[in-house]
Amino acid sequence: MTGRGGPDPYDDAYGENSGGSGDGRDGPGRGSDADLPSHPAGPPRIPPPRSAAEDSGHWPGALDGGIPAPRPPTADEAWADKTRADEAPADEVPAERAPEPGPEPNTTPDSESEAEPDTAPAPEPAAGSEPEATPTPDPRPGHGPEPTLGPEPEPTPGPGPEANPEPKAEPEPEPRQAPEPPASAALPTPAVTPAPPAAPAPPITPAPPAPPLAAPTPSAAHPLSHDLLRSLLGAWALTACSQEETSAVEAHLNHCPSCAEEALRLRDAVGLLHTEHSLDLDPMLRSRVLAGCLGRRPARIPMPGWAGAYDAEAARLDALLRDMGEAEWRAPVRLKWFDGRRLTGRDTTVAGVIAHLMVVDGIVAASLGLPDPMGVGAPGSPLARTEACWHHEPGAAYGAGPPGAVRELWREQGHALVRTVSFAGRGVAELDVAYGDFALPIRDAFLDRALECWVHAGDIAEAIDYPYEPPASAHLKAMIDLCARLLPGTLAERRRAGLASPPRRLVEAGTPGRTLHLQVEGTGGGDWYIPLDSPAATAAPEEAVATIALDQEAFYLLASGHVPPQEAAAGLSGDTEAIRDVLFATASLSRL
Repeated sequence: MTGRGGPDPYDDAYGENSGGSGDGRDGPGRGSDADLPSHPAGPPRIPPPRSAAEDSGHWPGALDGGIPAPRPPTADEAWADKTRADEAPADEVPAERAPEPGPEPNTTPDSESEAEPDTAPAPEPAAGSEPEATPTPDPRPGHGPEPTLGPEPEPTPGPGPEANPEPKAEPEPEPRQAPEPPASAALPTPAVTPAPPAAPAPPITPAPPAPPLAAPTPSAAHPLSHDLLRSLLGAWALTACSQEETSAVEAHLNHCPSCAEEALRLRDAVGLLHTEHSLDLDPMLRSRVLAGCLGRRPARIPMPGWAGAYDAEAARLDALLRDMGEAEWRAPVRLKWFDGRRLTGRDTTVAGVIAHLMVVDGIVAASLGLPDPMGVGAPGSPLARTEACWHHEPGAAYGAGPPGAVRELWREQGHALVRTVSFAGRGVAELDVAYGDFALPIRDAFLDRALECWVHAGDIAEAIDYPYEPPASAHLKAMIDLCARLLPGTLAERRRAGLASPPRRLVEAGTPGRTLHLQVEGTGGGDWYIPLDSPAATAAPEEAVATIALDQEAFYLLASGHVPPQEAAAGLSGDTEAIRDVLFATASLSRL
């Protein structure tokens, strides 16, 4: 029977009257006639479903917590599979799907099911029969391949009920409750507890991108290799290495003679490329450019010549300050001067130095009717004004404010001074500027401010380790001339204070007296004659009793109070007492 309730067409052809052996198997039997021709075997029968107990007992790990036992097809599912197979067109090949474990093979003589192809040996064709093509096996679960056309092979004893064919591996099915066994099942189906579902896998987080490889830096744990240090010698010779690389290279040169020799050769070669020079522009460049411009088109309102030195020195100092960083604005600076008896000084910062220049320039600004940065009622002497500024504005002295803020105020005030004297005309040159206990004409006050810009610019350049060139020769000569003209009055003040020797000879005003010859060497130098006995006396070369010769750098250090008078590098000849008095008077020109 086909299992569909109707007679099987193969029963009529190959049933009881077909001469079969009557062993109950599908297909023709051999009987006693060996010459019986072969007939096609009937379609495979649907085996009866097995119970859950029978099915689960032959799957390893089915009930011991391993792989869940696959569910056997129910009778309704087997019927539906058979129906779809019968209704499919003959030339349509059903899509393959993963095989499910079939029912346990039944090898008893009365069983209508065939042995599964994985366990039953293939039948050998009878002698003298022609082999025919093997049809495509039915991939549906529970169905084996169709038997090959030909004579029926001899029945072979199949495996016993205990034999269990090893099923093929298949994806793990979802655990489901075991179905109700059909009525034809011989044994009751025990309840199968499904395995707990596997925990969901944690989400895969993509690994962050690897950071770019950084350039190797020397350290105690990871020192640089010899080859890498040798490759840095060229950059080291050009002073283009970082601080860490420079330290590593120099430490390596102390232990590697070959690299040390190569470093010396490279350093000598760098010296041949260019000579060391200052990064500052030529001090005369600005003057030449202005002179060329004014020669082509004269200024409508020309600047007085005596204000040119201050304008140039303020511009040079501003160029030094323009590119400073925040750390350099807070760099410590030692201001030094000679108080009449000894050298003294005061510690501040770069910002504090510029604040000092601004408040002292405020004295000149107030004399010209411009606003005083210290306000109304400010002290008159430069020292008192500077102390008051540093006391009321601590940030100006120690650089606590924003970098460059005080520079802008000082520079704007300097521009206002130059514009004012340019518009004022010739009469302003005779205006006096009071500095507390002394006064200077406005023209000399501008030279005094130019000299102080040069002195304090040198202090700042020394603090930040930056080269600074002396002023233009014309401006330097004007500054030295101002100092020489102030020496007779300073010498008289020291006598009144008991700090200098008394005059040797009293002379009338305007008559020649004892004279000292001051000789300053250099582009801005010259010869000056200083009256020794009275400021009102006139100096005469024929009355010279002593000579002091020094270069312009030594004169700058002496007049700015940076070296004590007795240590000044000077050539001396003549009256030692007169020489001592003039050297101390020159140092006393300095002040804060």
